[in-house]
Amino acid sequence: MTYTYLAYIDESGDEGFGKLRQPNIGGQSRWLGLGAVIVSKDADRFMTSWRDEIMNLFPKKNTRDLHFCKLSHSQRVAATENLSDKPFGVCVVASNKVTILDSTKLDIFKRKGHLYNYLVRLLLERLTTACAIKARIEGIKDPKLLVTFSRRAGTNYQSMRDYLLLMKNGKEVMRPVRSIDWSVFNPDDIRVENHSIRAGLQISDVLTSATMCALEPNEFGHIEPRYALALRQRYLKSQGKILNCGLTLVPPLGKCPLSREQLEFINEINKKSDRPPDP
Repeated sequence: MTYTYLAYIDESGDEGFGKLRQPNIGGQSRWLGLGAVIVSKDADRFMTSWRDEIMNLFPKKNTRDLHFCKLSHSQRVAATENLSDKPFGVCVVASNKVTILDSTKLDIFKRKGHLYNYLVRLLLERLTTACAIKARIEGIKDPKLLVTFSRRAGTNYQSMRDYLLLMKNGKEVMRPVRSIDWSVFNPDDIRVENHSIRAGLQISDVLTSATMCALEPNEFGHIEPRYALALRQRYLKSQGKILNCGLTLVPPLGKCPLSREQLEFINEINKKSDRPPDP
């Protein structure tokens, strides 16, 4: 099949609820983020060269395997600034796990893979909507989206496909507010590959991790919004706004407890822009 758009998906954080991280105290991440870089089939062929551009900034690194977590602060700034003008879209869904601890649904989300698959659903709703709109604007008929996940230990991708098929067949008990655009995406159009062999997944790692650095406090309780703000023009937008499109908080703003730093970041990145991203 010929695909019109391709999305590469990676995560930042973990699903655990046992002991969430506190300043100067270790623990599991307070947020789980799932993000994607989405490109047209024509732009996809440049993914490797874009990754190499970044690695060439760091001549002392003798590898082509790009990991955001292994970069210094200055290297992260350089990497995100380098990607800021590339023709792709960014979409990230971020779950504030703190809010789930007091939820009646805690036992459900504690089940292995449940929170991850829920975020997959929210991410695909936004990605497929963006593809359908972009294709309509450009006069493309029957656009198709290929989704590639970064291989994640312990994730049952067949269960994920079954979950998506359940939704596609309209067998959910509760109907969602939004819906995945099934004319654009089929659950069979999912691939799972290793981070090290796919440049698109490495770039997705950078974009997702950069976004989550603006939400997940570090060991001192602070966030770093500079990386995400460098990528502001790349996030998907709806009516000029990034929030609930290129960046979605779970629960939504207003119900999501945020620090002053986090709220300042959200307000800054969500300033209306008339310039669309380029998936």
